Amino acid sequence: MGQDLGRQARRSLMGLALASLAMQAAAEPARSTHQVAGLEAPAEILVDRWGIAHIYAASVRDAFFLQGYNVARDRLWQIDLWRKRGLGLLAEDFGPDFAAQDRASRLFLYRGDMDAEWAAYGPPAKGYAEAFTAGINAFVGEIQSGARPLPEEFKITGTTPDLWAPEDVVRIRSHGLTRNAAAEVERARITCAAGLEANALNRRLEPDHRLSVPEGLDPCTIPAEVLTDYRLATQGVTFKAGQVVALAEDIPADAIGSNNWTVAPARTATGRPILANDPHRAHGVPSLRYIVHMEAPGFSAIGAGEPALPGISIGHNGTIAFGLTIFPADQEDLYVYETDPADPNRYRYGEGWATMEVVTETVEVAGQAPRTAELKFTRHGPVVFEDPEAHRAYAVRSVWSDPGTSAYFGSADYMTAQNWNEFSTAMGRFGTPSENQVYADTDGNIGWIAAGRVPVRQGWDGLMPVPGDGRYEWHGFMDAADLPSRYNPEQGWLATANQFNLPGDYPTDRVVGFEWSNAARMTRISQVLEADASVSLADAMALQTDPTNVTAADLVPLLRDIVAPEPRLAKAIALLQSWDGRTEADSAAAALYEVWLFKHLGQATVQAAAPAAARALIGGGDQPAVSAYLNAASPAARGPILASSLTAAIEEVTGKLGPDLSAWTWGDLHQARFEHALAPLLPADAAERLAVGPAPMAGTMLSPLAASWRGSDYRVVSGASFRMVLDVGAWDNSVAINTPGQSGDPASLHYRDLFPLWVKGEYVPLLYSRPAIEAAASTVLTLTPKAGPR
Repeated sequence: MGQDLGRQARRSLMGLALASLAMQAAAEPARSTHQVAGLEAPAEILVDRWGIAHIYAASVRDAFFLQGYNVARDRLWQIDLWRKRGLGLLAEDFGPDFAAQDRASRLFLYRGDMDAEWAAYGPPAKGYAEAFTAGINAFVGEIQSGARPLPEEFKITGTTPDLWAPEDVVRIRSHGLTRNAAAEVERARITCAAGLEANALNRRLEPDHRLSVPEGLDPCTIPAEVLTDYRLATQGVTFKAGQVVALAEDIPADAIGSNNWTVAPARTATGRPILANDPHRAHGVPSLRYIVHMEAPGFSAIGAGEPALPGISIGHNGTIAFGLTIFPADQEDLYVYETDPADPNRYRYGEGWATMEVVTETVEVAGQAPRTAELKFTRHGPVVFEDPEAHRAYAVRSVWSDPGTSAYFGSADYMTAQNWNEFSTAMGRFGTPSENQVYADTDGNIGWIAAGRVPVRQGWDGLMPVPGDGRYEWHGFMDAADLPSRYNPEQGWLATANQFNLPGDYPTDRVVGFEWSNAARMTRISQVLEADASVSLADAMALQTDPTNVTAADLVPLLRDIVAPEPRLAKAIALLQSWDGRTEADSAAAALYEVWLFKHLGQATVQAAAPAAARALIGGGDQPAVSAYLNAASPAARGPILASSLTAAIEEVTGKLGPDLSAWTWGDLHQARFEHALAPLLPADAAERLAVGPAPMAGTMLSPLAASWRGSDYRVVSGASFRMVLDVGAWDNSVAINTPGQSGDPASLHYRDLFPLWVKGEYVPLLYSRPAIEAAASTVLTLTPKAGPR
């Protein structure tokens, strides 16, 4: 019944959206004309009432030029900061506190052959990047000339935006998601502290696999700080020391994931495929993703991408639709070297010594003299840590160093595909991040393909650091045809949620990786799609915003093993036993269960079951591993763990929400609020003006409605900033949402206008046809070429 009501509500939302669209037809949009240097022919940008830009250009080159120009108009501070972070140019603007991050970022830049790099993405890719960056530069040029005001954030920091080179788009690798260097370090340190078996509660391995220490590795030689440079290179920018590091440590690994599915016409109410996608990443203001529509002769695409990249990675063209999640292949390794006591730049390799490449670069520093950064590289990759006294060095090998592995830029190859064969061929060349792509087309076909560079490791598993002396080399990459895919399955639908999804008959000698996300989201998605033989767009929206945490069905029944609970504990148990597992914002049980599951149950289990020397390293453990342990334990063994941890959760929630359990609500704890990166530099009132929220929110890390929260204050910190549900072929019926808004300009109407809708699980139309867009347009920009100097 609850789900039926949810469907009815979302059908009502669709009606409201269409009604608002009809009302918009009567409103006359604001019109303006502007000359743009570098534009080759007249063009238009129609911005609809939800801030989505629809670009109509006379050529593909101008379409990408205007994409860059327009994203600079909406998100210049965000993309400028992205570029400076990625290229290691922060200290030049923001001072010496960022010099170490600059050096670290430069370690992970692509330094290979640029001709091979461009070629890896397909013939049009370089032209896309050249046009896109020319458009950004055109907008920056208007600021430099005084034709446009400097955005507020630059005034706050006393900085100015830089001009871009096309290579900037692809040389930056460190915004992507590869794995599993951090897990390798965890495993080695736990093994050093308490032996291999102590890893059982830390991370579950799938398929089942027996962990071993690589020959030649002493796990006790892995320092706790070995990945400091790696973390500096891959983290965001914080203007308050320690903020980003603390936040990253407070978010479980499973918090970064995504959902997608595609449903065949025989199982939809529309008689056409439906494709849905909601990628999850850390939340912020502005949003990580940006929606855009681009039209030119021979080119058509609408959807979302990261604002600093040309094109889209999630969306559709006129024929096919596509949406991604992470396919958790293991794409990196940590190498340990013995270095020469007489020369720390030499490392043991084979029967002799190899010499590191040493690159010296200058880091400009605001207000201080420039600094010299010494970057070292082995044959495997950048040196991220050195221990001169122990004569050791450590390097990270990542697929990033190979041509064609700029994160998400592979979409340049697939977003123009017109059928499954073209799409799968393009995905066969895709590099990073490793992805599950779901597919649908206007002929009624659906598919799923796993893609990405997957290293071939012969005789070792990639689960711990390895000696860098030549015994543990990659032997190329798996052939694209050896990764799994499905096309038009008999069941009529396909879905992924970062879970272990290698087919049952997948060859065991094809080792993709062993670390996959918690299957809870996928379990719920499967339950709903299997039970619904006529999926509507409203059903898909309801599933994307479904707050069910299926782990409750596994763990709550175990509470019967608590012997003679005191009255308050007994009342809490009864509350959970009568709960349906839906983490609604008004649910008392959800407040208790979430705090119990993520802050107390795992910790109590680790304290009871893990060796003392490893407990601090394991922390709260891996939820599926904890659940498996508790289910396998005897009632007498697990009862005290359950009682003590649930009691601690009751005490914590009582301290926040008061003694009356029935008055608790999850939304009183679990709130969405996005704060601007510059907030620490601002007076409280100015910081508040740039913030968005707070608002109570349903969901959790393990529900399809992904709303991961941090333990320090229960704040929602990651999830789906962008959601999309596509009616394949009847494109104007499609919907999407981005949060907090399309614009990064605090003065814009579109800075925070989508946030209230997003919190409530609502959507706006994702319009594709020109008549529908014209009816919904709030702004029409007519752009003409600006003549250069004579």
